[in-house]
Amino acid sequence: MAPLLYLVRHAEGQHNVNHAVHIKDATLTEEGKRQCRELQDSFAYHDTINLVLSSPLRRAIQTTVLTFGPTLSRKEVPYLVIPKAQEVSGLTCDIGHSKQELSENLSELFAGNSLQFDLSKINFDAVEEGWNVKSGYWAPCKSKITQRAADLRSWLFRRSEAHILLVTHGAFLHYLTEDWAGDDPVRGTAYLNCEVRVFEFTPMSTAQDAHIVETPRSRKSRGASLSEHDPHVLSELISLEA
Repeated sequence: MAPLLYLVRHAEGQHNVNHAVHIKDATLTEEGKRQCRELQDSFAYHDTINLVLSSPLRRAIQTTVLTFGPTLSRKEVPYLVIPKAQEVSGLTCDIGHSKQELSENLSELFAGNSLQFDLSKINFDAVEEGWNVKSGYWAPCKSKITQRAADLRSWLFRRSEAHILLVTHGAFLHYLTEDWAGDDPVRGTAYLNCEVRVFEFTPMSTAQDAHIVETPRSRKSRGASLSEHDPHVLSELISLEA
């Protein structure tokens, strides 16, 4: 049976404040860290998740570690960093670091934080060379992002785990879910920072052509999906029209 997907937008990053898109691989604000603590307390599935995934961008890694410590403290739950889940644009804030840089500087991201698991658990094996160059397969253009999202859905469909958590980004979530409801792609994202939505694969999905839809329970739990304007995501999406 195909897995259930728990999709999370990262907490507030420095680039989400005052449109600071010049910050390379932006990290979380203090408000973002507070959002992580709040979600950790309210997340009802720490004992359900079988696999944790995140984008390699630092704000996504921080959100994962600071929010899902209770999940990752379970020895049997892996944490894989997946480049296909990176954000869509070529803006500086979305330019990530190499696998070596991420690994060597990981502890600095969490200085002063009390963690519930050893950071050595984070698996960077999939972070291939060139994932952050924003060209070729990783280019910030609609056709490449659409393909990347389709490839990720297919990979997720083939996983054996029943419950998979993915921490990723606002604009990419629309491509991954193929759902722009509650938002206009020229305006911004419908996903709030640290928002969780649950998706299941459609009955007709295959490993070659997989699609997902939000579960009725997830839709009901969040009520009307009113979007909040985020100028960072607006810039990302407008750049794809250029």
